[in-house]
Amino acid sequence: MSATISNPNDLPEKPGVYLFKDVKDEILYVGKAKSLKKRVKSYFKEEIEDPKTRVLMRHFHHLDYLVTDTEKEALILESNLIKKYLPRYNIRLKDDKRYPYLQITSEDYPRLLITRSVREDGSHYYGPFTDVTSVRSLLKLLKPVFQLRDCKRMDGPCLNYQIDLCPAPCSGQVSLEEYHENVGKVKMFLEGRQKEVMSLLREEMDQAARNHDFEKAVVIRDQLFSLGEVMEKQKMEFNRSLDQDVIASSNDGEVVVVVVFRVRQGKIMGKEDFLMEGAQDYSIPEILAAFIKQFYSGPRQVPAEILLPVMIEDKDIIEKWLSDKVQAGSPGKGDEGNYINVSSTGNEEGQLENHGVEKDAALIHLRVPEEGLEHRLVQMVTKNASIILNHHKQARGALLDLKTYLKIPRIPRRIEAFDISNLAGEMAVASMVVFEDGKPSKNQYRKYKLETPGPDDYGMMREVLTRRYEKLKSKGETPPDLIVVDGGRGQLNVATEVLDSLDLKTGVIGLAKEFEQVFIPEVSIPLILPPNSPALHILQYVRDEAHRFAVKYHKNLRDKRLKSSLLDEIPGVGPKRKMNLLRHFGDLKSIQNASEDEIADVKSIDTNLARKIYYHLHQGKD
Repeated sequence: MSATISNPNDLPEKPGVYLFKDVKDEILYVGKAKSLKKRVKSYFKEEIEDPKTRVLMRHFHHLDYLVTDTEKEALILESNLIKKYLPRYNIRLKDDKRYPYLQITSEDYPRLLITRSVREDGSHYYGPFTDVTSVRSLLKLLKPVFQLRDCKRMDGPCLNYQIDLCPAPCSGQVSLEEYHENVGKVKMFLEGRQKEVMSLLREEMDQAARNHDFEKAVVIRDQLFSLGEVMEKQKMEFNRSLDQDVIASSNDGEVVVVVVFRVRQGKIMGKEDFLMEGAQDYSIPEILAAFIKQFYSGPRQVPAEILLPVMIEDKDIIEKWLSDKVQAGSPGKGDEGNYINVSSTGNEEGQLENHGVEKDAALIHLRVPEEGLEHRLVQMVTKNASIILNHHKQARGALLDLKTYLKIPRIPRRIEAFDISNLAGEMAVASMVVFEDGKPSKNQYRKYKLETPGPDDYGMMREVLTRRYEKLKSKGETPPDLIVVDGGRGQLNVATEVLDSLDLKTGVIGLAKEFEQVFIPEVSIPLILPPNSPALHILQYVRDEAHRFAVKYHKNLRDKRLKSSLLDEIPGVGPKRKMNLLRHFGDLKSIQNASEDEIADVKSIDTNLARKIYYHLHQGKD
């Protein structure tokens, strides 16, 4: 049931969710209650002691409410509505859409991918991770060890098969059962059950040796070695094999940080930190409660225990909710140990279901350890939260200084920077990098192939800025707080002309490499920031990152053109022989450096063809 009222006395004494709205019908705050009438009436006292509640009620006009069957259903619905509407006066987990996940797809032969979109498609998702570099490193490790495919289309064996990165299920080189055994090992590994994976691999290696299948035994031995190296990097290990998340928070009245340590099978597997919005005036228990409800509401692995520095309200309800998630998401009771991956399932508002069998005791427990190693671990996570908060404060201070130096209207929390890369006007490309709160947001980076005939750096900058901000304006999006173009007065003039033509008002500067001069519109003398200024360091980081990204893209295009033109134009070298060459030597440069005899050692390359390849790659050279 859903209804709109303005008098709390009209509310039922039932569990549910209430939505405070302003005169424009915009949602200000979402809350849950065991008794809607009793809870909402507490906001209408003559004397409101809580400052944040006083501010909320000054904007209040009317409210909507939804009745639920249980308080647990109200908790789930509250979390879903907060994530959907992001009300101004609720504590909000800041934009977790930007964080990457590892995805094992639901296809017959699943792929292992990095993704930033979580869908209800039957896939298994692991994350989110706040450090995309660590995710890429993990993916780079797992691919050669477990050999899951990554191609979108299964059109036959590709280069990955030739270089032993994929078993080519597309051509029947591996059975469905054998492939899914590898998928299962990847899931176990990502769930923190590395010891079990190692044990399984040792058994398979021993069995292969007993069967005199020594080639398979060597492959498994190499897998064990690679996984062993990763496990050696774990910094701390505990006697208990229980899976735990350890969560703590730090709040300086302006910025709120929550840190999560993931302990799996007694090892610290990773650390994630998150910014919370709208949380500055709330207590640590309130912040942690809001975080837990939002953090675990999506597809996420739920551990057996969650350790906290202080206990939160609604402990019993949250434990029951998490336990039901585990029961609903587990493939079978108990067959995942004490660590369950929750697949991509979700409850939309108005479609709440009581998943799983009711149990007297919760499967998931929230605890505040009072002593011992777990207590020290919670203290360590709390200290990490304070350190990370301090880093955010320093970045915020640098951005405030930047606003003052550049005389721009807003703190440059979002910066977009552009650079051009070309070779005498050929293969011209541009990069756009994005920084948020002083840190790169790499998933928002963009690269452009430019059509402006060159060499014409000004024309190229005009093209990329026009393409970027025409698209932004057509979508009704907000421009960044600051635009940085690589170059001096001329490039800045191009940028201001583009922005003026689109009637976009925002800060824009040019940053020249020589002498680190900052060019500002309508200021004739370039600004030179103090050499040790954190504000200058941010600008340099932004400018250098834009340059790096543009040069990398340009180099990739050059290399791609070079590879296709040199290898594909050699008579007698088709796709299969090309793959054999690349598999044998690794890259084009190594092929160019090889002798005729070395080229002739490649599978399917005879002496005559080796001579043709060598000649083709060296014609025109002394």
